[in-house]
Amino acid sequence: MSARTKALLVILLIAFVVALVDLRGLVRRLVREVTQRTEDTTVRTRLTEAALQSSSEPKQTATLYFPVYETGTLIAESRPITWAPLETDRIRQVLLGLIEGSRQSHSPALPPNTTVRGVFLTSDGTAYVDFSPEVQGGVLPGIASENLVAYSIANSIAANVPAVKRVKILIQGQEADTLNGHEDLSEPIAPGWGQGQTAPAP
Repeated sequence: MSARTKALLVILLIAFVVALVDLRGLVRRLVREVTQRTEDTTVRTRLTEAALQSSSEPKQTATLYFPVYETGTLIAESRPITWAPLETDRIRQVLLGLIEGSRQSHSPALPPNTTVRGVFLTSDGTAYVDFSPEVQGGVLPGIASENLVAYSIANSIAANVPAVKRVKILIQGQEADTLNGHEDLSEPIAPGWGQGQTAPAP
C-alpha cells in the first residue's frame, strides 16, 4: 500500500469519526428538543385540565354535549369551570372536557387518549381544532355515530365560546375526509342541534 493511499485512508477515517461525532451531537440535540416540547405540551395540558376542575367558587358553567347513540341525540351536561382568558384556550378547555368524558355516565364523545394538538380561531368565527390520530379510534362505525361525535364537538365549542360559528376538524395537522370512513369533514361544521334533538340528516 502506497503512502498516498495510506494518507487517504487516514483522512477518510478522520472524516468518518468527525461525522459520527457530529451525528451523535445532532441526535442528542434532537432528543433534547423533543423532550422539551413534550414536557412543555404536558405542562400546558395539565394547566388547562386544572382549569376544568371544580373550584370552591366557580365563576361560570360549561355546557358540554355528549352523544346518546341509542336515540341519535345529544344531551347537555353542565359543570363548573374557571374559564381561561383567551378564546382559543377556552376552546381547548371544552375539548379537554369532552376528552375527560361525562361525569353523569353519558356515552363518551372522544377517546380518553386523544390529544388536542392545536387550536386556531379565525376572524370569521371558524375554529380549527387539531386532534391526534387517536380521535378516530373511539368513534363507533357508521355515519350516524360519526355525525353525533362531530356535532358533539361543534355544539360544545359554540355553546361556550360565542365567537365560534363553525368548527373545522383536523387530524395530525391535516384535513381529514372523515372521522372513521363516513362523516364528511371536508367543510367546517356549524352547530346543528341541541339537547334532546335528533341529529340532522347526513
